[in-house]
Amino acid sequence: MEVNGGAVLIDLGLERGEPPTYTAPGRSTVPSWFPAAFLSVLVLLLAGASSAPARSPLNALFSLQIGPADTYALTGDGHLLAQTFGLLTSYDLDNGRMQWQAGQSAPSYRLRLGDGLVLMRPWSTGSGDPGTAAVSVYTGAAQWERSGNVVTIAGSSTLLAVTSVRSIGGSGRRVQGAVDAVDPVTGQTRWTIPVPNTAVLLGVPGAADEGARMLLMHDNRTLALHDLDDGRLLARNQVPAADYNPGNPVVAGGMVLLRHPGHWGAEISAYDPVTLKQAWTAPAAGAYEIEACGSLACLSGPHRVRAIDPATGVTRWVHQGWRSVQSFGPAFVAYGAPDDTDPVTTFDPDTGATEAGLRGWRPVPGVGVTDRLVLTREGEAGARTMVAVARPRDQRLHLLAALPAGTGDCQAVPSRLVCRSMYGELVVWAYREG
Repeated sequence: MEVNGGAVLIDLGLERGEPPTYTAPGRSTVPSWFPAAFLSVLVLLLAGASSAPARSPLNALFSLQIGPADTYALTGDGHLLAQTFGLLTSYDLDNGRMQWQAGQSAPSYRLRLGDGLVLMRPWSTGSGDPGTAAVSVYTGAAQWERSGNVVTIAGSSTLLAVTSVRSIGGSGRRVQGAVDAVDPVTGQTRWTIPVPNTAVLLGVPGAADEGARMLLMHDNRTLALHDLDDGRLLARNQVPAADYNPGNPVVAGGMVLLRHPGHWGAEISAYDPVTLKQAWTAPAAGAYEIEACGSLACLSGPHRVRAIDPATGVTRWVHQGWRSVQSFGPAFVAYGAPDDTDPVTTFDPDTGATEAGLRGWRPVPGVGVTDRLVLTREGEAGARTMVAVARPRDQRLHLLAALPAGTGDCQAVPSRLVCRSMYGELVVWAYREG
């Protein structure tokens, strides 16, 4: 595995918008009547200006050889984790310096981070449980191996080992058999909650002085809230029968929202996250998806997105033509399709105010605290991939530069963009907004 240190500078001068073409501009000429003396002065001025070239908004820091099926992940504190043929290596995102390498292990289909650990679940071709292996994110030292798919809960350092039920909504969120709390130091089980059939698993934020809690939506219509420290049952309630899945129920704006059949069609009911008591029920009005939208909840349907106050069910704003929404950290994107294939605009989730138009652009997933959204846009066959940044409340994207043709599978952290190249490399780019 080789680290290449040559810097590649790219500057397309795109401060005022996207160019109509990516081809080189035509050559200009100087009229024959142009005074020779003035031309000499102009040449001197241009030479002086060119002696200090503008710093490029995008440049390559280093690259790594990586296979097309090899996984990689970024940490919020500036590290790149890359696995090649089972060998896991950590690099500093600032300079490419290798920090550690973990011993050879079975290749993983995904690298996940939790409580200072890298969680790896090996590829498995059979029906058996491949288990989960954990190494230190700081040193690469092997910590433990155990059975089950070990998942994390947002807002908590608790790790949970589950037996996942296949679902398109997310790994580890629909479970069956048991939920085991895992000691992050030893990998041993601290407590167990039996799940005799199936249940949807999700985290619920606690009060200001409390951590997150675990919510299990059992298929027998029992909604159960558990303490993550010891697994004890905190609250329970019977709820309407519904299509329980990783997207239903949803925690939004401090409430638990469930879409379910009603007397005259689909309804949405809200439950208090502490007591699980029902707060209100209202018609779904065509909504088939619920997403957290800042302090509100966005209800998506075939023709519109409607944002409601989760505490009361009162509508706060509506956008006709939107069909789904998605969050990228603090940034929110609206789509004109029920999936993520047609980005329309960024928007303020609390007011619904539209911001930068995104037609043709693709948001880049990432980690780390930032209020900027990095986006890429692929040109025609053989063209380079454009890079831009969406800023909060800005009505236009801030164009940076272009990546080489064949670049894709990108992830972002503040000031760094990591992408695969067509040459089997993982390239780390530094970007700035000027």
